[in-house]
Amino acid sequence: MNVLISGSDGFLGTNFIRLSPEFIIKEICLIKNKVEDVDFQSIDTVLHLAALVHQMKGASDEEYFRVNRDLTYQFAFRAKKSGVKHFIFMSTVKVYGESTTNSDPWDEGSKCLPEDAYGKSKLEAEKLIRKLEDDNFKVSIIRAPLIYGPGVKGNLISILKLVNKFPILPLGNIKNKRSMVYVGNIIELIKHIIKTSKSGVFLGGDNRVLSTTELCQIVAKGLNKKLILISIPNLFICMAKKIKPNIIERLWGSLEINNHITNQTLVFTPPYSVEYGMAEMICWFKSIKKSNGRIL
Repeated sequence: MNVLISGSDGFLGTNFIRLSPEFIIKEICLIKNKVEDVDFQSIDTVLHLAALVHQMKGASDEEYFRVNRDLTYQFAFRAKKSGVKHFIFMSTVKVYGESTTNSDPWDEGSKCLPEDAYGKSKLEAEKLIRKLEDDNFKVSIIRAPLIYGPGVKGNLISILKLVNKFPILPLGNIKNKRSMVYVGNIIELIKHIIKTSKSGVFLGGDNRVLSTTELCQIVAKGLNKKLILISIPNLFICMAKKIKPNIIERLWGSLEINNHITNQTLVFTPPYSVEYGMAEMICWFKSIKKSNGRIL
């Protein structure tokens, strides 16, 4: 099968290409190329990974919507017009909101209430491209939580560095539930959807959730580090949340999904365990730690 992939130089894209020898893959950069100049000839499936994600230096709401909504719709429209039969859009669980701390886990049918420009732009893109769907043009939307594995960035690399550097952390006895997905599992899900040409909204996730405390313990064990986790009184957590709400929510809050319907509909089981995925990520971290001692 011939697959055209955008965002191929990102974390997910590079891993997808590396782990998908069964496909003939064509890469396209939507920064360097105009949508109207993209050649869709002989393409069976488009995998659209390109997106504007959270920017440390900030990005305007207009830019999020221009890239994540408008560009996605233009790309899908051109693909359909050019005769492509299947369009897969990598979305995010942030279309549901920011937290499940005081609610049930999100599933495929949960109400979407995004809070920031990233989540809102992704949801609007979903709605627009689904309107393009017909008997000759299938649309698949994959909503993913945090994706981890070798080469990960963001929050998880921060946890890895913290556990590696500090023998004592105030992250003990946290009972939250955080859904994540190992990069190998989300890639297998994408490949399954390509091969079966299934359309609809799907959730990607590992076979179990972790608390922040469990995550730190797994990382410490993998790094052969002695780690003491101290419990923080709720009063101090509430006070800290007023000062750094985003950080406290990521560490103490829950973000849990239930992807049972996806797995049942697709007859799909994530092939890799959380333990395997974490071990692969930690092994990679140890290798870069060895070669770049100062930065870690």
